[in-house]
Amino acid sequence: MNEAESLFGDEHVRRYRETGGKVGHDWKKGSTILLLTTTGRTSGEKRTVPLIYVQDGAHYAIVASKGGAPDHPGWYKNLEKTPEVELQVKDEVFRARARRAEGEERARIWKKANEMWPDYDNYAKRTAREIPVVVLERL
Repeated sequence: MNEAESLFGDEHVRRYRETGGKVGHDWKKGSTILLLTTTGRTSGEKRTVPLIYVQDGAHYAIVASKGGAPDHPGWYKNLEKTPEVELQVKDEVFRARARRAEGEERARIWKKANEMWPDYDNYAKRTAREIPVVVLERL
């Protein structure tokens, strides 16, 4: 196991930032990670989480799976209130706007995301909610 595979949460964010993504971008099972910074929906504080992403043309896409939990992850609730976010992909940091993918777009990205991280289909079986697919468009 390489160093990145053992990273999780705040430690993953710290090492990713320290190394410009050299440690942390490439993660488990061939997945790739970006850092998403949202604005807390009640606190107003900036919160950063490492998330698996796929590219969809010029955009990035992430999945609000929370491992199939019954409720959406906090970062998703944050961007529902404030869709303007900050992304870090490798050593590039930039602003983006988040929006929920729907219909054919969601189905296409869901398939691509499952090729990157096959556990998403298992997570979907664990929950009654439709797991959101989020498109991140550079501003």
